[in-house]
Amino acid sequence: MDSNEAANVTDLNHERPKRARGIYLLPNLFTTAALFSGFYAVLASMNGGFEKAAIAIFVAMVLDGLDGRVARMTNTQTAFGAEYDSLSDMVAFGLAPSLVMCQWALSELGKFGWLAAFIYTAGAALRLARFNSAIATADKRYFTGLPSPSAAAIIAGSVWVGVDNGVQGVAVSWVALALTVAAGLLMVSNLRYSSFKQVDFRGKVPFFSIVVVMLVFAVVLAEPPMVLFAVFLGYTLSGPVIALRRLWRKRRRRDLASPD
Repeated sequence: MDSNEAANVTDLNHERPKRARGIYLLPNLFTTAALFSGFYAVLASMNGGFEKAAIAIFVAMVLDGLDGRVARMTNTQTAFGAEYDSLSDMVAFGLAPSLVMCQWALSELGKFGWLAAFIYTAGAALRLARFNSAIATADKRYFTGLPSPSAAAIIAGSVWVGVDNGVQGVAVSWVALALTVAAGLLMVSNLRYSSFKQVDFRGKVPFFSIVVVMLVFAVVLAEPPMVLFAVFLGYTLSGPVIALRRLWRKRRRRDLASPD
């Protein structure tokens, strides 16, 4: 090899991007734990442990909220972590809730049951794909469409409430079908949901706020399935309420602007 060829090889080596030699452990550890929680929820539902399955999905929600915050706090955000988080969300909030609901109530409905479960799963996949593709230009104050963790909370919460109150899934199969389809469609809707990202958790708050937080924890611990389901149901309904308020304000401005 002459000097020119050696120089060309050296230039090519400099132009090639260096391959990452590892990944950050801490944030991806939380993501893996969330993925495992979703996987465990499916296994538990297959063995009839629907309460354990519902709790596992809520645990996945907590872990999913922690991995991003840990990555930002430790400055360990990577493209790999973002992609891994999306795949984990698809399992924990896309597949797991639909399969848990299918095992608990939808299996008795035959093709209507598994079709409803598929609508939910497809809605979660489309929701995640849209979120990832528009993350750079989206309004940080709002989510477009119901977030997949909230949709999963509605499904898991309803199963948990039913099991906790001794309700058989077969008795509410059509209600479960309507809820599953509605959650799937809301994820791909254009309704706006508050992201709560404008809330400053680092700022100072009045002392009474801590008292309110303690009361909230007490209420949740008193009746976890009912309270969690009610909270996420209220958040789910907030999207249509916000849309109706915007429509009403728009019509009111139009009426005020139009001559008599």
